[in-house]
Amino acid sequence: MAQAKTNLDQLTVSTVRTLCMDAVQKANSGHPGAPMGLAPAAYVLFKRFLKHNPKNPAWIDRDRFVMSGGHVSSLLYSLLYLMGYGLELNDLKNFRQWGSRTPGHPERGDTPGVETTTGPLGQGIANAVGMAIAERHLAARFNMKEKELINHHTYVMCGDGDLMEGVALETISLAGHLGLGKLICLYDDNSITIEGKTDISFTEDVKAKFESQNWHVVTVEDGNDLAEIQKAIQAGKDAVARPTLVQIKTHIAYGSPNKQDSSDAHGAPLGVDEIKLVKQFYGVPDDKDFYVPEEVLENCRKALIYGEGFEQSWQDLFNDYKTEYPEHADKFVDAISGFLTEGWDADIPQFDPEDGPIATRAASGQVLNAIADSLPALMGGSADLAPSNKTYLNNSTDFQKDAWEGRNIRFGVREHAMGAIMSGMYLHSGIRPYGGTFMVFADYMRPAIRMASLMKLPLIYVFTHDSVAVGEDGPTHQPVEHLASLRAIPGLTVVRPADANETALAWKQALKTIDSPTALILSRQKLPTLDVSQRDGEFNYGAYTVKKVIDPDMILIATGSEVHICVEAADTLEKDHNIKAAVVSMPSWELFEKAPASYRERILPSGVTKRMAVEAGISMGWEKYTGQEGKTIGIDKFGASAPGGTVLKEYGFSPENIVNNALDLLK
Repeated sequence: MAQAKTNLDQLTVSTVRTLCMDAVQKANSGHPGAPMGLAPAAYVLFKRFLKHNPKNPAWIDRDRFVMSGGHVSSLLYSLLYLMGYGLELNDLKNFRQWGSRTPGHPERGDTPGVETTTGPLGQGIANAVGMAIAERHLAARFNMKEKELINHHTYVMCGDGDLMEGVALETISLAGHLGLGKLICLYDDNSITIEGKTDISFTEDVKAKFESQNWHVVTVEDGNDLAEIQKAIQAGKDAVARPTLVQIKTHIAYGSPNKQDSSDAHGAPLGVDEIKLVKQFYGVPDDKDFYVPEEVLENCRKALIYGEGFEQSWQDLFNDYKTEYPEHADKFVDAISGFLTEGWDADIPQFDPEDGPIATRAASGQVLNAIADSLPALMGGSADLAPSNKTYLNNSTDFQKDAWEGRNIRFGVREHAMGAIMSGMYLHSGIRPYGGTFMVFADYMRPAIRMASLMKLPLIYVFTHDSVAVGEDGPTHQPVEHLASLRAIPGLTVVRPADANETALAWKQALKTIDSPTALILSRQKLPTLDVSQRDGEFNYGAYTVKKVIDPDMILIATGSEVHICVEAADTLEKDHNIKAAVVSMPSWELFEKAPASYRERILPSGVTKRMAVEAGISMGWEKYTGQEGKTIGIDKFGASAPGGTVLKEYGFSPENIVNNALDLLK
């Protein structure tokens, strides 16, 4: 193996590589191989292409960079340190340690310059597609002739593992369809995964696959050739009509005499002796750890000067824009700041009982459209189910190639991609995303929902067809365990409205929430509108009493479509059995848990121990609210194919069965 040549660029690349090796070695944990192979490409991107300002990582018109393979985090941290993002050398020395700013996988909020939390492979690619969608939409909405407020690229770096994940195929397909020409993916083609060579499981023609998805593909045969990498990225920028894949042939653990091109270098430190040999090959001191030559730091910190120039030029442009287009400038500030525009909820309809039953999915559609006209940042769509989910914005157009101003995204049958793309859209800023599908398909979105919850992104998931009342489609389409599984995700607020007015309140609550995602759980079937006069404030606490009685003998607790059934049952108990049963609608466990203890005691007084929960889903978890003397009517098995009303009745969701169970409980 010939010794590496040294000049300032090569010395900088070698420094990046040694910082990654040393960080992993000191932590005795991490992934040194991929950072060593990818360092030249990452350096070229940051040094010669990335439009960014390290002093202000949140500058709106910066290029976005996503490290989709989160295990390559040491490479990202090393570059952020060298470029002047505020990281210190001690942060690299504390890699993967408690409370450090350099966690094992990049986490948004922990480290300046990290655009999104990555780790689960493929998520970052989808996030990047969402960012590219947001860039194109905001450009179409706000850019004026010779006054382009939004004009930047989204770069994402991925590996073989990312491309094996299904979410990646979903997203590259959609990105190609949409012609997202400002999206450039740098693919680390090193032919290694944890188990060994990729040819044990991955022999597809990646270039042909991307080209078939309407991507422009450029191949770099030598991942150490800085000039060729630069030409390839520039070719990607020039291909304005299609997204670009830059396929870079690299060597994992480049320069390691015993571990280069070996899976041994993927997820474990190289070892002190091997690192010494690698440093000798790079031509850098082998007796120094975390060594950064002064000329390297000076070379990289020029990004601070360039960055200030980038942002100042944009600020000058924006100042002119404000003078020439003051109304648009105000709307732009509202959008990127995430402000709810004044009067955004003024047109939300009020539903009356005498208007007749309405499915909460249909009510949601009415509310969404009433809000959308006053909240232009609201943008989203459905996984090919807009007519069923009622998620189409009637007064807008479709977001399509060269029609970027549209606010309706046709995600196609791509639930996982939809969820992760929504995260990227919000992370970009300027967009308040929502997305819809049948509740049973929330399973396909779960990894993306989990990541959004981890990042505290205020996304809105619209899940319709929420129970066995789906009916004839049968158990494959009837969610039973899904409410419990969604409630199990930390930070996700799950709301299952009982009627149209609760649905309106749920939308208001979701849009006012700025630090967590919300899942709206909506019915396919029509539900009566409850005759409840005062509930606005109480709804925000997650539960309130819809049928009040003095000194109740028992409490019936329900969510969604089961609330009105419990009201009927309570009326029968009072009329036929002289039993006073209060009925509590509990649309959101999460909101109820955040309510003051005094409020929770008022809704579920500890002195009333006879409680029964009624919900068309698995009963797990309800014991927290029913207590030792209570019971739950739920569904702890899969559904059945029959008309929805029949299935509900056969599974015990009828006033008669609730009454009988209440009488048994009181005995």
